[in-house]
Amino acid sequence: MLVPRPGAGELLVAVDACGVCRTDLHVAAGELPPHRPDVVPGHEVVGHVLELGDGAQGFRVGDRVGVAWLRETCGRCRFCVRGDENLCPESRYTGWDADGGYADFTTVRADYAYRLPDGYTDAELAPLLCAGIIGYRALRRADLPPGGRLGVYGFGASAHLTAQVALAEGARVHVLTRSPRAQELALRLGATSAGGAYDAPPEPLDAAVLFAPVGDLVPVALRALDRGGTLAVAGIYLSDIPALNYERDLFQERTVRSVTANTRQDGRELLAFAEKHHLTVAVSPYPMDRASDALADLAADRVNGAAVLRP
Repeated sequence: MLVPRPGAGELLVAVDACGVCRTDLHVAAGELPPHRPDVVPGHEVVGHVLELGDGAQGFRVGDRVGVAWLRETCGRCRFCVRGDENLCPESRYTGWDADGGYADFTTVRADYAYRLPDGYTDAELAPLLCAGIIGYRALRRADLPPGGRLGVYGFGASAHLTAQVALAEGARVHVLTRSPRAQELALRLGATSAGGAYDAPPEPLDAAVLFAPVGDLVPVALRALDRGGTLAVAGIYLSDIPALNYERDLFQERTVRSVTANTRQDGRELLAFAEKHHLTVAVSPYPMDRASDALADLAADRVNGAAVLRP
């Protein structure tokens, strides 16, 4: 392939590992509208810096670097100014608006690149750059109280990392997923219980995060919440939500919140957490030329943990 040139303020990055995210699947399947024809997917990129564009600061050639979903924001709108850059109307995304990491090389603005914690392999770090970050934001949006009871619906790449963050912070975690292998992984990681996606957890929940892109699970999760509980919907895509019954699903101050992308601060906080509390990252490796197989396995729920491409 042609080696891209870094623009002003950008880094040229040689890709050492790239996670396979469900968002890539939604883009490939047309569930998310294409932003650019024939764009190269991939936004969980771990690599090393090959070249600095004019004015790029903060990194040197050879540094290990992370490239994530949020690629660029305007920095001027009311959302950016107040710290909510994830809501910027002019935001652009790696692997959607610009070529991503399913390739040998990619570029990233230096001020949107991440320094990475030690103690992890490249393949282990890659899922942290979206699955980890968006799960971290979803957990914060769910308003889990200290020592609270968390429900996790779906248990793939993002959920298995988010559960570990909650466990490290003292929560009781109940995992609800259709996959027996994922249930086993959840229990190995320390979950209090693991059951079917439509099962009732063994105790009322203070908070829940929905990772599965299944709208039918929204009323299921809401009914599992205790009074005042919050459900955060973590995905960028969700199938249609069935009609909610106010008294049964929402009354007693239950709350539903969406999660939209992430801020760079979310990323910095998650990576700092991962440096302090070593996370177990379940990785299913694929060679880069088998990216289509990785996406197919992800679509069929055959991936336990996170699929990661390696050159």
